[in-house]
Amino acid sequence: MPQIIVRGIKPEDMCKVSQDMIDRLVEKVKCPRDYFEIECVNSVKVTNGVLEQPYPFVEVAWFDRGQEVQDDVARIITDSIREGLGVRDMDLAFTLFEKNRYYENGEHF
Repeated sequence: MPQIIVRGIKPEDMCKVSQDMIDRLVEKVKCPRDYFEIECVNSVKVTNGVLEQPYPFVEVAWFDRGQEVQDDVARIITDSIREGLGVRDMDLAFTLFEKNRYYENGEHF
């Protein structure tokens, strides 16, 4: 936790920027490095019967850390991908977990 779910960007490309990006996120979020998980989801876009590369989209699933931290995290991830991989445009969204609805090994937080 936090979980960073990436679509529309190749896993090998994410590897190129992941270390520096996580370094910056650890400093901002103040949680251990091993709490961060990057998952690259293999997906394709289908438009009028044609397979296309999907638009880059990142979802961050986590417990709320306030608007300021969320804004900074969004900038860190966006800048890492855009500058490090030459991605021109991308979207990013946050999914907030509620502690009483998040379970680890059958126990909620």
